Amino acid sequence: MEHLRGATALHSRIRVTPKVKTFVLDTNVLIHDPQSIYKFQENNLAIPVEVLEELDSIKTEQSTERGRNARRVHRILQELLPDSRSMHEGVELPNGGTLSVIINPYLAEPNRRSPAMDRLRAILPDLSKKDNRIIASALFVQEQYPPPTILVTKDVNVQLKARAVGLESEDYLNDKVPEDAEEASYRELPLTIYELQRFCSEGEFELDAKSARSLYLNEYVLLRSDEGKTMPARYYGDGIVRRLKIPEYVKAPGGIPIRARNLEQQFLMDALLDDGIHMLTCFGKAGTGKTLLSTACALHQTYDENSRYDGVSISRPVISLGKDIGFLPGTLDEKMKPWLQPYYDALEVLIPSKPPKEPQFLSKKVSKKRHRKREDMMAVMNPPQLNGGYNGHSQAGLVKPYERLLKSGLVEIEALCFIRGRSIARRFFILDEAQQLTPHEVKTVITRISEGSKIILIGDPAQIDNPYVDSRSNGLVYCHNRMKGQAIAAHVKLVKGERSRLAELAADLL
Repeated sequence: MEHLRGATALHSRIRVTPKVKTFVLDTNVLIHDPQSIYKFQENNLAIPVEVLEELDSIKTEQSTERGRNARRVHRILQELLPDSRSMHEGVELPNGGTLSVIINPYLAEPNRRSPAMDRLRAILPDLSKKDNRIIASALFVQEQYPPPTILVTKDVNVQLKARAVGLESEDYLNDKVPEDAEEASYRELPLTIYELQRFCSEGEFELDAKSARSLYLNEYVLLRSDEGKTMPARYYGDGIVRRLKIPEYVKAPGGIPIRARNLEQQFLMDALLDDGIHMLTCFGKAGTGKTLLSTACALHQTYDENSRYDGVSISRPVISLGKDIGFLPGTLDEKMKPWLQPYYDALEVLIPSKPPKEPQFLSKKVSKKRHRKREDMMAVMNPPQLNGGYNGHSQAGLVKPYERLLKSGLVEIEALCFIRGRSIARRFFILDEAQQLTPHEVKTVITRISEGSKIILIGDPAQIDNPYVDSRSNGLVYCHNRMKGQAIAAHVKLVKGERSRLAELAADLL
């Protein structure tokens, strides 16, 4: 083979065997997962030099995950390719594969011709576009080496253009969950009526080995007898299922009681109120109560005198639906308010804008410690300097309940882009719309959670606006798949809409 530029040198380390493939990586794959270089087993990896140019333009994004990932890729490549020779000849990777940087001589020397490049110029004539140049480099690799050459990209349009010119192309599959049938919200386990009665009286039951083998730790199930009697339960391991531990209702300070309205919401409430579960993932379509119930349970526990949480932190990714309206003015809280409006709505429902009961009308069976805590909370919820009092006085300048919670620090609005480097201790952290995040971004958030804190990731995998993740590769689904069966993790899927009959019909039919 004649000497060619880039990783096409005579002594190239690219291995040619029938079992080895050559993968050409697009920029978005490296940005999505900087460690993807090490995840192609014993195959060859080729990075077009145009990818390095795109990474260079992205690395200056100081406050974004894209910019940080671009800089991480640069550091990895600098370590793997320390000099010009390794850049030209390629290097062997720890997993047994090879890595090369490709410079396409057909682009560097326009007079040079080949059937593949002629076909490319006829179909995609504008070679000033980076995407077309990356496809051209992949075609060059395909011409030079016998093993199958595959362009790996998360851009669907690039995949289609590559196939149009005769090049095999696919998505980055390493962080996609298995393509199984849709997971049910819960499983049913058959028991006899006597076994179910024993479960109800004792609070737990030992399953047979076959039934227990199919369950994972902290999985929620429904026990059903032949007579149609049912009882919800949770699997605790070692063949034992136990009854759910949920109160009749949960209540925010000064708010209204909130009850679980269906079976799946009972599962969710049990997981939210269990201090032994430190991480919870929840799938659910619009209107199933994800936001309202998680906020209610978080505030209920924060208000409890025995709670380990000092407050509630709420965040969500800033990804808009439809056309963007541009930059928002104001402080961080003012900028985040449109994105966090669902939680303001939930707090409005949980804590109506009306005077709370006076302390003398509260239950007499309250400990002195809890009575003092309740009075302190009332002072936060109903400060005289803010509303002028409720006892017949003017209510001019009335502040909404959730605004008082924010001012007191009980509820914290967290901008997700600034979470790196934080250590979140003794907080109940709610991450909404987690299906919009990549697996790496979800990992970044979860690794911020300190001892004594709890995180719940909620979202709908069917509603994704991020162009670089899908229903199988988003951070919410990936996190559930990898953490399933861990002793401190649980998962709940909500199915039934409770917002309104109209919302339920719209979610199912439109």
